[in-house]
Amino acid sequence: MNLRLQREEIEAQILSPYASLNKNSKGRRVEEEPCDIRTDYQRDRDRIIHSKAFRRLKHKTQVFISPEGDHYRTRLTHTLEVAQIARTIARALRLNEDLTEAMALGHDLGHTPFGHAGEYALNEVCPLGFKHYEQSIRVVEQLENKGKGLNLTWEVKDGILNHPTAGTPSTLEGKIVRLSDKIAYINHDIDDAIRGKILNSKDLPQEYVDVLGKTSSERINNILHNIVNNSINKNDVIMSDDFQEATKNIRKYMFQNVYVGSSAKTHEEKAHRIIKELYKYFIQEYQELPMEYQMMIKEKKEPVEQVVCDYIAGMTDRFAIKKFTEIFVPSSWDIY
Repeated sequence: MNLRLQREEIEAQILSPYASLNKNSKGRRVEEEPCDIRTDYQRDRDRIIHSKAFRRLKHKTQVFISPEGDHYRTRLTHTLEVAQIARTIARALRLNEDLTEAMALGHDLGHTPFGHAGEYALNEVCPLGFKHYEQSIRVVEQLENKGKGLNLTWEVKDGILNHPTAGTPSTLEGKIVRLSDKIAYINHDIDDAIRGKILNSKDLPQEYVDVLGKTSSERINNILHNIVNNSINKNDVIMSDDFQEATKNIRKYMFQNVYVGSSAKTHEEKAHRIIKELYKYFIQEYQELPMEYQMMIKEKKEPVEQVVCDYIAGMTDRFAIKKFTEIFVPSSWDIY
């Protein structure tokens, strides 16, 4: 009995005509024998969860660098919240949940330490530029699995690459993930900012609160309902104009009051310096890179700048601090 084929037939019967069906996938870069239990999108999800890059997300900053307290979001908890929101929308719209979940779980695999502060620093110092969503594709295509990559399906990679606001996903599932990313980070960053006493719930502009809701759970619930009600049985995933405007403006408010210049960002200059100094050091001393990265330069002829970015982007916050300390901070020594 081939359970995968049964599942594919069930998908064709119960999912929306606009859903991305497993059996219609554009496939993998390297063809593989299909599993007789899991669909291709399920296998992609599993490969992402079992990857080293996914595990490292638990020690990467979301917004608050080195916060005091155990309840602030990390890049991993952000990823899980995106996946939860995205699956809820996909199920309600009868789209492909497994594809949606795989995209959501993989969307930030290439993120740097120290959140967007690390991304901006690498982008400034590297002549090739740096975008975390492009790096996420590099992770799943070339860096994971000892350089073999995860060999994910075309659809999952398309969703990962196009999850930023300016992206244009080719599937409705990708559009769900792009929206869910914003829904998650806006609301959990408000929650963390209130916990960190950067904001008071009363500070949020009333005109946006009246539309979206007073609390994080209210806002997420209302936004989900709005998306589902405006997208059901349509070949698109959208919000109503008033919700879209309120979401855009509350995001703008967060940039003005939390993401830029607030006390929550006081460590960003230090993070910039760590990333830039590590980059400059390893560009000059690339023989100090781990052997697998040296082989990328020597055998695969990868540009040194790209490989150094690969190494630094893969670091967790604490590992980046540890390497910086080892290289640049004097330590005591004993002559005996």
